[in-house]
Amino acid sequence: MKQLQFLTNWQDRMNSSQPLLVQILRAEQSLATLNARQWDLLVRQAARAKLIGTLYYRAEQENLLGQLPVGVMRHLESAKVKADKQYRDFLWEINRLKKALVGLAGSPVLLKGAAYAAAQLPPYKGRLFSDIDLMVPLDAIPVFEKQLMLNGWLSEESNTYDQKYYRQWMHEIPPLRHVKRGSVIDLHHNILPRTAFACPDPGMLLESAVELVGDDSGFKVLSPLDRIIHSATHLFYDGEFEHGLRDLVDLERLVIVLDDDTRLLLVDRAWQLGLQKPVYYALRYLQLILNVQGLSNALRKLEKAGDITGNMILMDALFLRALMPDHPSCDDQWTAVARWMLYMRSHYLRMPLHLLIPHLSRKAWIRLFGKEQH
Repeated sequence: MKQLQFLTNWQDRMNSSQPLLVQILRAEQSLATLNARQWDLLVRQAARAKLIGTLYYRAEQENLLGQLPVGVMRHLESAKVKADKQYRDFLWEINRLKKALVGLAGSPVLLKGAAYAAAQLPPYKGRLFSDIDLMVPLDAIPVFEKQLMLNGWLSEESNTYDQKYYRQWMHEIPPLRHVKRGSVIDLHHNILPRTAFACPDPGMLLESAVELVGDDSGFKVLSPLDRIIHSATHLFYDGEFEHGLRDLVDLERLVIVLDDDTRLLLVDRAWQLGLQKPVYYALRYLQLILNVQGLSNALRKLEKAGDITGNMILMDALFLRALMPDHPSCDDQWTAVARWMLYMRSHYLRMPLHLLIPHLSRKAWIRLFGKEQH
């Protein structure tokens, strides 16, 4: 009976008791109607989800700035100031990166937050950024890595096994941190590990990338469809969902600007890359969690084209819990189980068992005994 409850009671949650932050994001409740207790809860949920900056712009959209309680405004303005400063710092760091890479053949592709910031794509407003993600062809990795090292970005990973793990099996080399400024660059050659079952052809992504102009010329970003597919793949192949709702909001902002015909082209492109399943999940949970409209045709096209919807009862039970804000007020008794199952799933999707089991065993040994296994 408990197992059945795990699989089905998400429907009750979606119908009657969604977290306050999700209700606000779905526009089912206005910020203007919240009392002090609700604001306190909303700010704490948004802080855990890294969406306070989004709340600032929602309040601005509702013409509520200046009318909100002083304590609430202090939180929202602080988040905006932090996001604005980080955005300026981020652009300056990309400028330093551009100077470091002068003379190299080919324009590297900015991914995720770096692309949102440099191209001022919809998700950048109010968003906090962390690392700079770059993508170049696999055979160009040594040249770009050497140039970055000459300009102060050095590998953080000194462990021989971890170096091998990244370079032999992953879609990126170990992170590079600048020795003075602390900025971190993740240098990719694909968007999924080489060992992943659904690892796409990176050449298709690089060929369709779009050159930036103006101050950020010399860099590219993924095409509008590919950046949605990458965002969906990153979210639904990941095993950590602390900021899953923030990533879903990013996807919403990328998808809602597409018309219906372009959303159908998104489906075609996802199939070309072999990444139809994460795109299906993205559209499904945009519809179910954030109430994004106009996705039914694209979802139907995905469902008709292949075996995508198997295990959806289980997937709904997992994702509809894991994608809620990582705050105790948003959890039920099964949330931790759901997040653990998705964490294990992400490892399985990224690496076949004959590689995964020895890898996890080795990491467990190091964690327990603090030394390499020989």
